[in-house]
Amino acid sequence: MHDYIDKIRKSQIYDLAIETPITPAPLLSQRLDNTILLKREDLQPVFSFKVRGAYNKLLHLSAAQRERGVIAASAGNHAQGVAMAADKMGIQATIVMPKTTPHIKVDAVRALGAEVVLIGDSYDAAAAHAKILVDERDLVYIHPFDDPEVIVGQGTIGMEIHRQLSSPLDAIFIAVGGGGLCAGIAVYLKHMWPEIKIIAVESDDAASLQAALNSGQPVRLPQVGIFADGTAVARVGDHTFAILKDLVDSVVTVSTDEICAAIKDTFNETRAICEPSGAMGLAGLKKYVAQTGIRGQSLLTVQCGANIDFDRLRYISERTQTGEKREAILAVVIDERPGSFKAFCTALEQRNISEFNYRYSSDSAAQIFVGLQVSGERDRHALVVDLSDKGYIAEDLTDNEMAKLHIRHMVGGRSPRVGEEQIYRFDFPERPGALLNFLNLLGDRWNISMFHYRNHGSAFGRVLVGLQASAAEQAVIGTFLDTLDYRYVDETDNPSYRLFLGSSD
Repeated sequence: MHDYIDKIRKSQIYDLAIETPITPAPLLSQRLDNTILLKREDLQPVFSFKVRGAYNKLLHLSAAQRERGVIAASAGNHAQGVAMAADKMGIQATIVMPKTTPHIKVDAVRALGAEVVLIGDSYDAAAAHAKILVDERDLVYIHPFDDPEVIVGQGTIGMEIHRQLSSPLDAIFIAVGGGGLCAGIAVYLKHMWPEIKIIAVESDDAASLQAALNSGQPVRLPQVGIFADGTAVARVGDHTFAILKDLVDSVVTVSTDEICAAIKDTFNETRAICEPSGAMGLAGLKKYVAQTGIRGQSLLTVQCGANIDFDRLRYISERTQTGEKREAILAVVIDERPGSFKAFCTALEQRNISEFNYRYSSDSAAQIFVGLQVSGERDRHALVVDLSDKGYIAEDLTDNEMAKLHIRHMVGGRSPRVGEEQIYRFDFPERPGALLNFLNLLGDRWNISMFHYRNHGSAFGRVLVGLQASAAEQAVIGTFLDTLDYRYVDETDNPSYRLFLGSSD
């Protein structure tokens, strides 16, 4: 650990990276009754902290290694960091990126003078191809996180925090993907402020550090979520885990909705729009405060990136209200008669309705999909109880991913003639031909009885598919779908499907 600290102090990255400010967050501080601070790594020249580690690594290459050229695999931030550092040092850089990488990121890397190779649909595919090119072209591979010099570069953030603050922090909240950022900061701040709590924050569908801590060693997750793409790493690094297992005090996992709410919070405080991984630390901070009830403490999070595609903001805005615990999504049965909607609104007692979806499907009862304003989780649960007491059948769908992604856009799509069907939710790579490729693989084995597709400007689109098949065929379908290499979830028993799309027979 002392070797890391010494190297962090001697790092020479500041002719490219900048010392970023710490910004107070007065609105959050008042709301959470703690002093909340934001370390603004989104202000780096490539809009993320990654330039620190990339540049520090390149500075430690030998003259012979620089002459050979460097290669990296990345879908965005690390790619831009390596490209900028290589351009600064006159080193030829090759960046392997998934074909699903948005054009804005590909163009940014090319503008920095790097050669871009597009291949595969995921980071793992890009990384595998980069390793092949290392051998074919005799290039030097620059790992995005699992390298001591990269960790040292990210550790300069911890050195700056210690220098910029006049008194120790009580806790720092750091997003974790592969662990390079958290490892570098933790090494320095735990040495300087032994009492500080290092809180790692992970997406709940990509918690590779938590899995490693549970197992005592790094393990590969079978699949990872794709919303927070900057931290969508299936396996924490070996070098990073060796540090984090001893220095991290706890891990907080956060949902997509909680990340969306944190993006809004950072915008309200700074007028900057974070990428999902960039706001993850703040999402964890808010959740930690809510879970522990701490008050009057000094808490800092690293606002670590702002490379976001504008098209994703529609989806983020849509999910913010539930992420803030200020919207309840309910399925409610009301009478199918004139005046029943007015009676339901009266029963809500002045609550604001944020969404109301309905289509006629029965002479006796109407199944409505409704969004309602609430003040928090306790109020949401009380709302369901209150409606039940007033004679309404209400089911809480606020935490139902399928309901929020698809069902709200499909209410009323029942078909009495479809018969038995099996329902699956997929993540499709967002590139030309992906849908046709899926249909070709599916062939004519099962008829598609339902299809809903949404794209939010990310590398993957969300698809809901119904297949005309019996329950007895589920095992066969599952075995087949496993061969397609698409992330999927069996949603046949999802209550939102049963309530709004299932056969009315």
